[in-house]
Amino acid sequence: MIISKESIQRHNERDIQSHQKKFNYIKEELPDVEFVIEKLKDFQIAIPSWALGTGGTRFGRFSGPGEPSSLEQKIEDVGLLHALNRSSGAISLHIPWDIPEDPERIKDLAASFDLKFDAVNSNTFQDQKEQKYSYKFGSLQHVDPEVRQQAVQHNIEVINHGVSLGSKSLTVWLADGSAFPGQLNFREAFQNTLESLKEIYKHLPDDWKMFIEYKCFEPNFYSTTIADWGQSMMLANKLGEKAYTLVDLGHHLPNANIEQIVSLLLMEGKLGGFHFNDSKYADDDLTTGSIKPYQLFLIFNELVEGMDNNQMDHATGLGWMIDASHNLKDPLVDLLQSVEAIKIAYAQSLLVDRNALRNAQAKNDVAQAQEILQNAYRTDVRALVAEARLRSGGALQPVSFYQKEGVRERLTSERGTENVATGL
Repeated sequence: MIISKESIQRHNERDIQSHQKKFNYIKEELPDVEFVIEKLKDFQIAIPSWALGTGGTRFGRFSGPGEPSSLEQKIEDVGLLHALNRSSGAISLHIPWDIPEDPERIKDLAASFDLKFDAVNSNTFQDQKEQKYSYKFGSLQHVDPEVRQQAVQHNIEVINHGVSLGSKSLTVWLADGSAFPGQLNFREAFQNTLESLKEIYKHLPDDWKMFIEYKCFEPNFYSTTIADWGQSMMLANKLGEKAYTLVDLGHHLPNANIEQIVSLLLMEGKLGGFHFNDSKYADDDLTTGSIKPYQLFLIFNELVEGMDNNQMDHATGLGWMIDASHNLKDPLVDLLQSVEAIKIAYAQSLLVDRNALRNAQAKNDVAQAQEILQNAYRTDVRALVAEARLRSGGALQPVSFYQKEGVRERLTSERGTENVATGL
């Protein structure tokens, strides 16, 4: 399904007067409106191929109609999102769920929707039909060197697929760990993982990055071999300058200070990217900003401060991606809402008076520091985000467009009600 520029323009015409009134108001209130809008126009958040269908839980999966059942249909769905918000200009593939049989044709299809290919993701947390050895007791950490070599080879194949599509990074997330005390030797598991990653690292092209993701628990509940940002950074440091830590907002114990983690990783030059979602308890994979919007803003506050300190481009200096699993909402609506929440938090962080905040910190003026941050957070920047979207050719109200134009109904008419998104 292709959304035409004309249909977006017709939709915008219905909302333009209301939008202009809101935009003019905030334009009068803020001195650097054009600076913020240009930053927002540049900022893109990649969409993962696996988030375009219903994910489900350990207990059940409630499939939705019109889900994409092929890589081509997934690209079409991301193109649909990008047409509406002009901020989802890349797709991240999971291998072997999304192996491109004809890379040049797939690249051309993506280009027709103005899309690029973000990080490619390996999968050693599942057994595939053709594989010789099981990952039931781990992959890169496994006590059997043949299992480790199988997992290494899979990651090398993922890199090769990424090269054929023009990707520039590999994301490695491991389910490796243990469910019971005594099940494995922690030190040997970590060393096996490091040696396996070294083999994969050797095959990275010169202009690529390796993102090492961590997770405190699940699917193993006693130990995870890469359990936190310190262990991930330790591996990245041992591997070399092309290896970085990747932060998934749901991969922490409750109430972890993620904003502090972000600050220190930036300080060390080892923050590679983000997987955005939200959570109440752990890896809930909920809509970004739906549970802890203030934490999302505080994270972006540290990101902007740290990236500016390192003279990094906000749009390209880190890898930005949503990582969510949808069981109740229409996945495309959920993704539109997540992108909007991310852009709002980013815009608010750009409004923080850095000089005033530094002065307050230097004077130990705790109350004033809080006022500065919360004044930025409480500023309604939705009109700025919408204006940036409008100037880029997107819809003023993407979710409203999606619902009023019956996009899901049209997808269902094209694809039917029995499709199941690949890999899930």
